[in-house]
Amino acid sequence: MQNRSRAAMAATLVVLAIPATAGAATKPVQLGLPASSQKTFQNKYGSDVNAYFPAKTTIHVGDSVKFSTAGEFHTVDIPARGSSAAAFIVPSGQTAAGANDAAGNPFWFNGQPTLRFNPIVLKSLFGKSVSYTGAKRIESGAPLADKVKPMTVKFTKAGTYTVLCDLHPGMKASVKVLKKGASVPSAKQDAAALKRQTDADIKTAKGLATAQPPANTVSLGVAGKGGLEHMGMVPAALTVARGTTVKFVMSKGSYEAHTATFGPGDISKPDSYLGAIAASFESPSIDPRGLYPSDVTPVSLSPTTHGNGFWSSGVLDASGASPLPGESSVKFDTAGTYTYYCLIHPFMAGSVTVQ
Repeated sequence: MQNRSRAAMAATLVVLAIPATAGAATKPVQLGLPASSQKTFQNKYGSDVNAYFPAKTTIHVGDSVKFSTAGEFHTVDIPARGSSAAAFIVPSGQTAAGANDAAGNPFWFNGQPTLRFNPIVLKSLFGKSVSYTGAKRIESGAPLADKVKPMTVKFTKAGTYTVLCDLHPGMKASVKVLKKGASVPSAKQDAAALKRQTDADIKTAKGLATAQPPANTVSLGVAGKGGLEHMGMVPAALTVARGTTVKFVMSKGSYEAHTATFGPGDISKPDSYLGAIAASFESPSIDPRGLYPSDVTPVSLSPTTHGNGFWSSGVLDASGASPLPGESSVKFDTAGTYTYYCLIHPFMAGSVTVQ
């Protein structure tokens, strides 16, 4: 989950500032795209970048890094030495019960574990200053407030430290902390490195939307190197013959998670069928209809599937370390045009026309 689908939860106008002197005691790192670059990526290329800007920062012992977010939905997780990122989603300790489809039939996932957001990721350190020694995790938490102030981290020991985003596995940065007196990049050099990173990302973004998946396949987003992600269905409109099975796949290298979900209702309205499921991704407990695939055996989708035309891939991702699948398929035997969405990023929509 991230800024495009949860902008109301993380809106801010923090501007990335470059330090004025080479020996600055604090250097800035932006969580996701700097505000000055967001329109170019999101409006022109339909893309976003799951990365820290800059990806590498070098400071002296005792200096600080200011982590800011400009509407981007990411975290700052600096684990204790030898530890990994904190899980964003964890078991709730409960199981799904009483989940029936619109026809009154129980879904297969009744009895399966339900999930919730990790409480440590919901506790925010944004707006605060903390020190990091390497002995204890520093966790910013998710930027859930309407206005999110920067979190400043003072590094008290020399070493190279990894910064991770709990929401987007694979997104990382490094902070190299050198002994006092050692040479560190100047403000001009930092600015040049930031520009090189942004320019390289723009070059990558230009080609993502033109990707060509195999026949009868839809890519849920298209990933590029450096955390680049085209945030759209490719192709956005697919036409197939009756009897065709369509495969929905995650793009290799994606740091995102997506769904392909068909059904009734305005997804932007929480009181609608799909809208209620999508809204649960902003609540402490995720609706199992959004988390799990609607079916464990192949089905044919029609306006009467599950009583109302509902079918969902469940949450998919491309991480080899994740238990989640990377693809799902459904067959189309009934003519018509079927619209589907990503429940996590509701602005991502596509259609399948069956002739």
